[in-house]
Formats: sequence, C-alpha cells, structure tokens
Amino acid sequence: MTTSTLDVAPATIPAAPAPARGGGRLSRLSAAVGVVPFLAYVVIFLIVPTVTVVIGAFVEEGRPSLANVRDLANAAVFSSLANSLALSAVTALIGGIVGALLAYAVVTGRPDGLLRRLVTSICGVLAQFGGVTLAFAFIATLGISGVLSVWLDAHLGTSLTSSTWLFGLKGLVLVYAYFQIPLMVIVFLPALDGIRVQWREAAENLGATTWQYWRLVGLPLLTPAFLGSVLLLFANAFAAYATAAALVSQGNPIIPLWIRSALTSEIVLGHANFAYALALEMIIIVALVMTGYSVLLKRTSRWLG
Repeated sequence: MTTSTLDVAPATIPAAPAPARGGGRLSRLSAAVGVVPFLAYVVIFLIVPTVTVVIGAFVEEGRPSLANVRDLANAAVFSSLANSLALSAVTALIGGIVGALLAYAVVTGRPDGLLRRLVTSICGVLAQFGGVTLAFAFIATLGISGVLSVWLDAHLGTSLTSSTWLFGLKGLVLVYAYFQIPLMVIVFLPALDGIRVQWREAAENLGATTWQYWRLVGLPLLTPAFLGSVLLLFANAFAAYATAAALVSQGNPIIPLWIRSALTSEIVLGHANFAYALALEMIIIVALVMTGYSVLLKRTSRWLG
C-alpha cells in the first residue's frame, strides 16, 4: 500500500532561539557607560561654569541683587561691547570671504592631491595657533622693534617702529584674521565638496552660463553654509581672550578684557561679581549666534548628505 504525498507530515523549521533577556540590558548598559565621560566633561566644563556665572551675576555681597546687571549699561562697558561686536563681525567677514575663496581654490584641484593635503594641514595648524604665542609672533614681526617694522622703516620710510597700531583694535583685526581665515577653510570645505558635478552639467545642458549656474544654483545652495560658517567665526572671535590680553596691556577695548579687569582689579565699579554679569552677557550673545548657526547647519544638511 502506497502512502499518498498528502499524508506526509510537512517538515518543521526549527524556531530561532529567543535572545537572552540580559543581553539587551547589557548592551544598553555598555552604551550608557560609554557616554559617561562625555557627560562628565559637559557637566564640569559647561554646565557648572554656566550655572555659576548665572547665579553670580545676580548676587552682590551674598544677597540677591540686580546691581551687577544694571552696571552693564555703563558707557565704558557699552563701548567695549560695541567694539567686541564690531571686531568679531569684521574679522568674521574677512575670514569668511578670504577663507571661502581659498577653499574654492582647493576644491578645484584633485581631491587627493598634494595641494589639498598641504593646505588643509596648514589650515588645521594655523586655526589652532593663537593665544600668547600668536601675539608674540606679531609683536616680534610688526611691533615697535619687530623685524619687519625695522626693515620697512629703513627701506621704505614707514614709521611702524614709532606706531602702536598693533596694540589696538586695528592690530586685533589683523591678528584675529590670521586664525579666522584657516578656520573658515576647514569648516567651509565640506559644503563645497557637497556641490555635485552633475548639477553643473545639467545646468550647462539646459543652456545656462557659468554665471547663471552660480547665481541660480551654486550660490543659493552655499549661502546657508557660508552664513553658518561666518556665524561660527563670529563666535570664535567674540570669545577670544588670550591673544587680546597679550597684545593690549592698557584699557579694556573689548569685553573679555573687561572681565579680566573685573577679576583682577579691586576698584572696578565696586562690585566683585561684576565679571559674572559681563560673562553672562557674552554667554547670551554666543548662545544666540550658535542658535542661528545650528539652524543654518540643519538647512545645509538637507542637500549636503
């Protein structure tokens, strides 16, 4: 008697073993432990100082007070704030325009060429070359006894050795531009790399000229990235302290130097916590600038990916 194929029991597929309950928890715990160092860094170097500044700005002689905040309306302090904003804006525009042009020149070459590797390496070093070292380099070059100042006075009849322009706002513009330009190259290169060759080829196939391509396609795409990079440069210059402190030894032309004076002087407006109010003012401005930078960065990321 033959057995019908319909009577044969179907083969059973063994079920996959269920994952252990402890495995998922262990992986999540491992991921959480990996974030702990970063969270500790943020708490110690960002949250705690910010909270300290906010509380200190509204405290005077151990009691809540608005005296420190009211003193921000002082004419000298307001003038220093205007100088800080102007210095940051001018150096951000100089660094943004020159850095963007340099970045475009680099992008036009080979992606893995020697020129690009050399320029990006140099910019990475120069963008971090600041503080007292940078100030000393400019003093030794363009200061009253600087090498270049002495040579120009001797051969071209200039008067740089008797001028103190380097130790004022004009000098800060030059020195700040020194690290703003390479920083712009670094932060703007990814946006230029995101511009695809196919977009230009499509525009040319449709009869667009080079100027029309950049006016209608390239520049509108790059504008949010450019503005975001300029805002980043603005925040970078606005918060810079060590270079200005080394160059400017008298007066407080910018807010960071006012904070130095408030912390080291015993007679500044008679308020020990006035430095906290100045720092709070800077935190608010930088927070607004970085918020704008974040918005522009999100807009750029829509096509950059």
